Amino acid sequence: MLLGTVVSGYKSTGLDFLPLTVDYREKFAAAGKYPGGFFKREARPNDGEVLTMRLVDRVLRPLFPKDYHAEVQVMIQLMSHDPEVMPDAMAGLAASAAIQLSDIPFECAISEVRVARVDGEFVVNPSYAQLAEADLEMMIGASADSVMMVEGEMSEVSEEDMIAAIKAAHEAIKDQCAAQIALAEQVGKKEVREYEGEKEDATIEAKVAELAYQKVYDVAKKGSAKHERSAAFSEIKEEIKATFSEEDQAENGDLISKYFNKTHKKAVRDVLLNEGIRLDGRKIQTYVISGVR
Repeated sequence: MLLGTVVSGYKSTGLDFLPLTVDYREKFAAAGKYPGGFFKREARPNDGEVLTMRLVDRVLRPLFPKDYHAEVQVMIQLMSHDPEVMPDAMAGLAASAAIQLSDIPFECAISEVRVARVDGEFVVNPSYAQLAEADLEMMIGASADSVMMVEGEMSEVSEEDMIAAIKAAHEAIKDQCAAQIALAEQVGKKEVREYEGEKEDATIEAKVAELAYQKVYDVAKKGSAKHERSAAFSEIKEEIKATFSEEDQAENGDLISKYFNKTHKKAVRDVLLNEGIRLDGRKIQTYVISGVR
């Protein structure tokens, strides 16, 4: 049994990202025990718990609105331990179920499952004993219609086997997402809260894009050394800022920087797609292994 809870502030933090905290803990009390030895209290999270937090965060974070910057905390705790069940595979389900019952803006229900191949058959959320005999293990995070995260390890497998494993996991996730929606309907889904979005200015965005895009594109296309192109990008940014009055810079300096970074990202990506070269001049087909081309 897992306890999943979520809470979010009503005011934006003013940061240019979502301050999301995911915490997952497997305490000794869940198995009817307490820590022995010198330390009689629960210690910091172990590596397994930290990795589980990251897996859950990786699937949740993209589904919050892009302009939602209120602080969000998702807390997941193992309340009752079953030695035959691996609880970390249920953490994403617990987190998403809590969010579905809240008024926090969130795109859709998600879940995560572990899939393993045991004796040639795919097993979803295997036991410890089954996992010990598996030659393939993956954690899959997805919504009902899209796979969002794949992580795992295995012996060498074919592309067909990999796809089959992901499909097997996704079918189980679809059922878990449907269960969350049914639960929300029974409890009574709350209306999504209104929130203060990011400050935006279409005029400033258009001006920065017009002035910066081609200049950034040309620098990125040169294939220069890192320190050279970094200095060139900084110079372009300062030139863009200089086109605005001191009043505009004082009032909208954060927006100017934000839109420049957005334009910079688009221009660099377009160089990669259109020209087939990277920032350091390498072709996209060229790899570097141990410093040797």
